[in-house]
Order: sequence, then structure tokens, then C-alpha cells
Amino acid sequence: MPVIKSLDDLKRLKEEALEKRAARSTTGRVQIKVGMGTCSIAAGARDTMAAILESIQEKGLKDIVVTQVGCAGLCGLEPIVEVVVGNEPAVTYGKVSSERAKQILQEHIVEARLIPQYVIPA
Repeated sequence: MPVIKSLDDLKRLKEEALEKRAARSTTGRVQIKVGMGTCSIAAGARDTMAAILESIQEKGLKDIVVTQVGCAGLCGLEPIVEVVVGNEPAVTYGKVSSERAKQILQEHIVEARLIPQYVIPA
């Protein structure tokens, strides 16, 4: 946690927290669900979630809802991230590291291209 030395630091920190909370609670055209079961967390899902939220903020993306979900029963493929864009079918990605999460945001959401090598077949 950053050191707060002034009222301006506190206000900036508050704004950043509100932006992150908004990314988790607004309605949007894109839904991102991050598995946060016990095995997911052990596999690095917290870092994955942080990377997704940071990328959304850095890129200034809007209309994206990020939520946590429970166990998908696919422990060997954790962390798992599901992406739904508009009315398109859900796409589930497996073994999503922080770097892969950023790549998914850029390619799947911004550029509208699937990344087949990370997709978990239905």
C-alpha cells in the first residue's frame, strides 16, 4: 500500500479505488469472470484479477464488468477467465497468468480476436 503523505495523496488513492470498484459493479457490454476458488487463488488468480483491473484502467476501457466466480472444477487449468462480449458466446480461457490476462484484454476485447491457444474447449 502506498504511503499517504498529504490530503492530495489520499484523494488520488480514493479515486483509484472508486475506479476499480466501478469496474467490478457497473453494467457493460463486456463481462469478464475470474475464477477465485481456493485452487484458483493458489494458482495465481489474484494476480490475474489485478492485471485485468489495471489493464482496464490503463487503457481507459469502459462498459466492462469484472466479477469473481467460484470453482469451475478444472483445477489443472486455473486461473480460469471467462469473457463474454455482447451477445456472443462465452469464451473460457485457461492458465491465465497476469501477462496472458493483459493479452486477452488487448486481443479479445479491444481487437475482437480470439486467442485459440488459451481457450478451454467446451
